[in-house]
Amino acid sequence: MEQTTDLRRQIALYVLCLGMLMIVLDATVVNVALPVIQDDLGFSASSLAWVVNAYLIAFGGLMLLAGRIGDLVGRKRVFMTGLGVFTLASLACGVAQSPGVLVAARFVQGAGGALTSAVILGMIVTMFPQPREQAKAIGVYAFVASAGGSVGLLAGGVLTQAISWHWIFFINVPIGIATAVAAARLLDADEGIGFRGGADVPGAVLITSALMLGVYTIVKPAAELGWGAGQTLLLGAVSIALLVAFVVREATAGNPLVPLRIFRSRNLSGANAIQGLSVAGMFGTFFLGALYLERVLGYDALQIGLAFLPTTIVMGTLSIRYSERLVTRFGAAATLLPGLVSIAASLALFALAPVDGSYLTHVFPVMVLLGLGAGLAFPALMTLAMAGAQPSEAGLASGLVNTTAQVGGALGLAVLATLSATRTETLTARGDSAAAALTGGYHLAFMIAAGLVVAAIVVALAVLRPSPLQRRREPAARHDASAQACSEAV
Repeated sequence: MEQTTDLRRQIALYVLCLGMLMIVLDATVVNVALPVIQDDLGFSASSLAWVVNAYLIAFGGLMLLAGRIGDLVGRKRVFMTGLGVFTLASLACGVAQSPGVLVAARFVQGAGGALTSAVILGMIVTMFPQPREQAKAIGVYAFVASAGGSVGLLAGGVLTQAISWHWIFFINVPIGIATAVAAARLLDADEGIGFRGGADVPGAVLITSALMLGVYTIVKPAAELGWGAGQTLLLGAVSIALLVAFVVREATAGNPLVPLRIFRSRNLSGANAIQGLSVAGMFGTFFLGALYLERVLGYDALQIGLAFLPTTIVMGTLSIRYSERLVTRFGAAATLLPGLVSIAASLALFALAPVDGSYLTHVFPVMVLLGLGAGLAFPALMTLAMAGAQPSEAGLASGLVNTTAQVGGALGLAVLATLSATRTETLTARGDSAAAALTGGYHLAFMIAAGLVVAAIVVALAVLRPSPLQRRREPAARHDASAQACSEAV
């Protein structure tokens, strides 16, 4: 009976991760197809970015709210709802024949993605309460959540070149249906804690408005007009004011949407800060690294996807086979640090790639180090982020860590892309060749990305504390050492 239960939980884990993979893939699979979509539907150069931005605004803006709703009304219910919305919106994207329809469908798709992905990590830690099996399950989840972006580049290139851009959306329909059928049978229903004392509608409006406006400010005026532009500063100030109002509301509400006590956990707060900094560096590097391969080395879409494949393979091997052993043996904080060091080293090494660089010499080592670091760091980060949350707040913690990743990624991409473009313009004005100017811009971005990860290392050293599992192991280790010493003395 116990073996049957364990098998059911393992299959349920794979179903949840399949749903997560579908969501993560969609965040990057579109990037490769953008030029074809522009030609086919007649997007202008300025409006094309909204194919990506519409998704990011809904996805990042609703993530925290979706996670908390899962705690209140049941995570399975929210997961199934999000899966249905995402699948139907994917179908609408695939059949879109005009820019307006595609952008609107992408916004709805982002909302469905937020509902689906926000509760998955909370469901996993509830499903696997024992530390060792939980660490292993989180390792599988972290691999899917982290490596899905690079897999999306490869899948986008294959589908766009082999069939058409419509199939980057159509492929979600059978996957979504199969995932929903399996989830309905395998996932245990949970009722949630309910709306005791009423629903915090003002808090929900404030946090959703703050995050959506913040993501919009990052991906639109900041990226296009610059960080010092009046529109950027105004919208940024309004977003921060809404966030402050939300914090005040949660501190005084009788039944807050986000209980602020959750941030008393040093590991939870520290893990989210580290997540934001490290993802900001890595996400921008994935994007700019792909541009370096395309614009400087002349790679096509499929070659770019294959170039990132070593990162995915190394990350998957560590996350699935070894991360739980390392987290269980040494603790999440101790496992996290060498991972962050490896990521910082890979980004710094990428900043040395020359104009006439070769893949084996200048790119492959970067991809291996990046996969090694991500395979160690992100499972440990997920463990730390969830360890400080009560079971009734697992959805909130899950939504929080995903929100941190999305906002950090959007902010990192906007900052690194802007600084890279400015550096390229300066070098071009100085008389450098187009390839040399582009490479110089990418070098600056990679070094700043490495600096962000170094800042994450500083936060980890200053804030994180040994996990409860590690603290339990340390007295046992001291007891074993004392017993051995007594034995030797006798």
